[in-house]
Amino acid sequence: MRLEISCHDRVGLAKDILEVLEQYGINLLAIDASNFGFIYLQFAEIGFETLSELMPQLRKIESVTDVRTASFMPSEQKHYALKTLLKTLPDLVFSIDIKSNVRIVNESALLALELEEEQVIGQPLSSWVNGFSFGRWLTEPESLSQAARVHIGSNEYLAEVLPIYLPDEAKDESEPVLVGAVVSLKSPARVGKQFNALQSQIVGFETVLAVSELMKKVLTTATRMSQLDAPLLITGETGTGKELMAKASHEASLRREKPFIAINCAALPDSIAEESLFGVYQDGEVIKRGLVDEAKGGTIFFDEVAEMCSGAQAKLLRLLQDGSYRRVGGTSEIRADVRIICSTQKNLAELCQEGKFREALYYRINVLSYHIPALRERKQDIIPLTEMFLEHYSQQLSSPTRRLSGPCKELLLNYAWPGNVRQLKNAIFRAVSMHSGGVELTPEQLKLPSYAEGFGYFDNDFEGSLDEAMKQFEASLLRRLYPAYPSTRQLAKKLGVSHTAIANKLRDYRISKKK
Repeated sequence: MRLEISCHDRVGLAKDILEVLEQYGINLLAIDASNFGFIYLQFAEIGFETLSELMPQLRKIESVTDVRTASFMPSEQKHYALKTLLKTLPDLVFSIDIKSNVRIVNESALLALELEEEQVIGQPLSSWVNGFSFGRWLTEPESLSQAARVHIGSNEYLAEVLPIYLPDEAKDESEPVLVGAVVSLKSPARVGKQFNALQSQIVGFETVLAVSELMKKVLTTATRMSQLDAPLLITGETGTGKELMAKASHEASLRREKPFIAINCAALPDSIAEESLFGVYQDGEVIKRGLVDEAKGGTIFFDEVAEMCSGAQAKLLRLLQDGSYRRVGGTSEIRADVRIICSTQKNLAELCQEGKFREALYYRINVLSYHIPALRERKQDIIPLTEMFLEHYSQQLSSPTRRLSGPCKELLLNYAWPGNVRQLKNAIFRAVSMHSGGVELTPEQLKLPSYAEGFGYFDNDFEGSLDEAMKQFEASLLRRLYPAYPSTRQLAKKLGVSHTAIANKLRDYRISKKK
């Protein structure tokens, strides 16, 4: 059981909260506090009646503004994200303390050492890694990042040694305290591949136009993440270019020579999810290759992962957890060699809380993530994007490239763009394809539907009364539903009204069964 407490900062607030928990005999398992006005509590499951009493009592505490259940603690998400990231990294990673003893080790390092985690934790890193004195480096007056050639047995690696500093609360915050280091070991082959990738890294993102500082920051983050093999989650509204960024991430990665396969999650029902993803094995041979097999060595992009059915979510979770899969009808486990990138325009955290998305899967896919801002949030990009699309479609349609008129620029900058870049692109294509002379593009030629932020689309040309509009909508709804519910009782049950009322409306609107 987890609770999220919205509050204002106050001395003694945590004490007051703990006293309420004590009144109900609740043993606190964990507590998280953030700088954004939230406190998170984790404790054993309690009954609904106890919870119904507890939450109002917590709301009564001074400085508490709201209390609600939460799907996870922030520390849990960080823990699982770090664990998954370390597991998927191909490099050998160690975290050592001030005495150079290993505190954290990833799976790649354990495989190279041929040891279990309990055999490595707490032991000096120098027991296996030779060629660099970690103990001496940690005792230097100023420990700076280092790169050195080291060995594990007869195997050579490039070691990157990064110091870990924490602020000393007893001193001024400008005097941090060295508490250990993170040591990353790369093989010569891995270093060579990364160097080659960096030489052509711009290729993946050269088609993404970014003039605004907001979008430039997104590109910087995306470029860095393209070199990591961990799962990536891209969020943003519809039409912001999530698939374009996913494709660019693939093209800028070490996997760019291998396939990039995009999957529409809404079109992946339970009945075919396992076959589509993993393939079918029958009578000693593969009769259908799965998408994971087809993308071997490359990237699979799950578009709008929030639309994925529960069965497909379970299959994807197992793939991410185990790193392997089994074909339908097969008995052997196959090691997967793909990178997973997902996108969504929905709030997955809220869907987890509502039970509509698997919490464990959310942790697995949200190891690396970034958000693509809406077009209205980066207005500096609107005119450059428009001019780029104008030039592109003018050349494609053999039409003269026109300028943007002043009123047209004003409309472009002030419009809310609910469809974002996709909507802008389609509007320009329509304007160019319907070109009928003139050297400037005008607002009338864009034919943008009227849209008010927070209210949606509306029709400037509407005529009539509200009652007439309601009748038009009612008639349209009944015409669409009647074929699926072909009796007055079925249709009435669907719409929550009496069958007599439905019969009268069908007669009034002259709606009848098709013969």
